[in-house]
Amino acid sequence: MFPGLSGSRGLLSLRRSLIHSRYVSLENTARKAAVSRVLSEFRSICGEEGVSLGEAVREQHGKDESVHRCRPPDVVVFPRCVEEVSALAKVCHDHNLPIIPFGTGTGLEGGVGAVKGGVCFSLRNMDQILDLHPEDFDVTVEPGVTRKALNAYLRDTGLWFPVDPGADASLCGMAATSASGTNAVRYGTMRENVMNLEVVLSDGTVIHTAGKGRRPRKTSAGYNLTNLFVGSEGTLGIITKTTLRLYGIPEAMVSAVCSFPSVQAAVDSTVQILQAGVPIARIEFLDDVMIDACNKFSSLSYPVTPTLFLEFHGSERSLEEQVTTAEEVTQSNEGSDFQWARDAETRNRLWKARHDAWYAAQALRPGCKAYSTDVCVPLSELPQIIVETKKDLLESKLTGPIAGHVGDGNFHCLMVVDPNDSDELQRVHLFTERLARRALAMDGTCTGEHGVGLGKRALLCEEVGPLAMQVMQGLKESLDPKNLMNPGKVLLKGES
Repeated sequence: MFPGLSGSRGLLSLRRSLIHSRYVSLENTARKAAVSRVLSEFRSICGEEGVSLGEAVREQHGKDESVHRCRPPDVVVFPRCVEEVSALAKVCHDHNLPIIPFGTGTGLEGGVGAVKGGVCFSLRNMDQILDLHPEDFDVTVEPGVTRKALNAYLRDTGLWFPVDPGADASLCGMAATSASGTNAVRYGTMRENVMNLEVVLSDGTVIHTAGKGRRPRKTSAGYNLTNLFVGSEGTLGIITKTTLRLYGIPEAMVSAVCSFPSVQAAVDSTVQILQAGVPIARIEFLDDVMIDACNKFSSLSYPVTPTLFLEFHGSERSLEEQVTTAEEVTQSNEGSDFQWARDAETRNRLWKARHDAWYAAQALRPGCKAYSTDVCVPLSELPQIIVETKKDLLESKLTGPIAGHVGDGNFHCLMVVDPNDSDELQRVHLFTERLARRALAMDGTCTGEHGVGLGKRALLCEEVGPLAMQVMQGLKESLDPKNLMNPGKVLLKGES
């Protein structure tokens, strides 16, 4: 109809691509020159040993546990205190160098990759537990403190921090991704358990989101800046301290395993236990493929059918009531008798098997890679979405055992894929897109606890809509006008 039009479009597209490639090349050259100029300033701030250009160190800090490829920074710095973080950030700001915060690298959405190069701030040397107030049930920690390290420190106080994502992640990193895990059904996510944050902004300014040193159990003073930074994934600032809620260690704990004839029966039991008001501490779902993988990997012998792992916390008397109600519900859904794990050693073995589900799934296909989906839906929609997802997996001929924190409506398909099989990779991609949109259609979210990172930016736009995205972009531009803080993550606008 219009001769030569398609050819002209192709030439225009090629020209744009070449211009973009040239721009990126010039940008990279300018950035690397800037890095070379500031190395002496970095060393004067955090010492010779606090700056690394080594390839192995840079690659270690350019990837997490996700399927996203390694994107190493140009340099890694190791600050020892908030003053050094602030000074380093000011240098980066003056020279337009991207800043990527790094905790333990246990994320699952590519959140630490230096997609625009720049400077990785590795915070492992800031590992002090600063202020413990046992009588107030709170503690303040630096970003190098991990979940297990804090609980080891608290062991003799009768207190613990229950948010448990499985990995021994840094607590400030957990705040940055709004992590949760197996205990969230009882104790909440990081969003409910962070009371205050110390944050270094891109220009080196240090702020305290609830006021310096403040730790009230509740407040209605001003905007909730704390929750603005919880879940911001390093795109608004570097979290250098977090004040956390603590809880008393329960008088008694008991775990149980229950098998079911179908996915529907197991998930229906979950919903009904919660509707009955049982304050259950953990209730985890594993489908038949997942429990089989866990049996083989962790040397267990549970029936290969849809399964619930449950845990109850409280006094001895309250546990009796909780367990009686839960057993009545599961038996009404044709569940098996509970298999008990009463002593600490047996309980720990059970939950280690659940936390090792990622490695158990990978062991199903040695040499393959794993990718975890992370949708969350209202509880009433949970049975339908899991049943539909199982059907989709079978029809797509994919290996994707399901495990989830079903008490929150959150579950994961642990996709095991051959990275050299382009057809399988494409089927996994299409499956994960369908799953996320299925969750959105049920009034859910594309990510319950892993974050947006690199791979879910377009889905975030679909989830919250253009007006909310404009507000997010406005907040980003206000706090980080040069787009230096972990660029390329969470938001799409302005990124190539």
